Amino acid sequence: MERGNHTVTEFILVGFTTDPMIQLILFVVFLGVYLVTVVGNITLMVLIYNDSRLHTPMYFFIGNLSFLDLWYSSVYTPKILVTCISEDKSISFAGCVAQFFFSAGLAYSECYLLAAMAYDRYMAISKPLLYSQAMSIRLCAFLIVASYLGGFINASVITKRTFALNFCGDNVIDDFFCDLLPLVKLACGRKDGYQTLLYFLLVSNVITPTMFILTSYLVIIATILRIRSTQGRLKAFSTCSSHLLSVTLYYGSILYIYCRPRSSYSMDRDKIISTFYTVVFPMLNPMIYSLRNKDVKEALKKLLK
Repeated sequence: MERGNHTVTEFILVGFTTDPMIQLILFVVFLGVYLVTVVGNITLMVLIYNDSRLHTPMYFFIGNLSFLDLWYSSVYTPKILVTCISEDKSISFAGCVAQFFFSAGLAYSECYLLAAMAYDRYMAISKPLLYSQAMSIRLCAFLIVASYLGGFINASVITKRTFALNFCGDNVIDDFFCDLLPLVKLACGRKDGYQTLLYFLLVSNVITPTMFILTSYLVIIATILRIRSTQGRLKAFSTCSSHLLSVTLYYGSILYIYCRPRSSYSMDRDKIISTFYTVVFPMLNPMIYSLRNKDVKEALKKLLK
């Protein structure tokens, strides 16, 4: 990794607070959230793999989303737990690079994966007669691979450019992980072309998938409104309500962080929002896709028996 002419060999993660009692409380809270995240996502993956009734394109995507969320949460939470109970708040330059790369890659991949899931729901509701033929195993696998490939290629670009900046002064990151905005704030010297790159990555990884999802749901809503029976409309809407909720929570938090005016930046508020989409959201996804899902509940009962 090209580092540029920096003199920083490690970074200090400020975290949320320096109060020992509050740090202990946060440790317990984050540990509980992480355990629920691990158990919830692994359970959902096991159910989808174990029950033949869940071997459909929709659950194939949900299972991959659970795998991604499990990995995503594991990039942040262990380091947060260590920071909460240890006096050593430092992270090495290489560790910061690795955390930044995987967090960016997984975040971008999830954006693409949620867009692929929107296409799956579009085909299921708008073209039900062609659904089984159109959403083949080969196409589903291609969409998954393309999501990860696109996410990590873009992550490689932004990681290389970010850590090629000069970090020649303060090394204190006012956050709980190596995030983009705090790192750029620490960089000194010229940043020619960096802002342009950020806009490009924002458009390609967030705005474009968002527009694709919105377009898909406009068609889905139009299709649902053409269904004559109320029961039929409710059944059609229920098949995509979980995904719509997941998209709203994830994209809403990311767009709030990276698409608002600079004048509204607040590090304390940003930490809370960042905590939601990095730590809390991976815990919520298994609940979103299982609590109101009859097939998943029946698969869980079968597994427990």
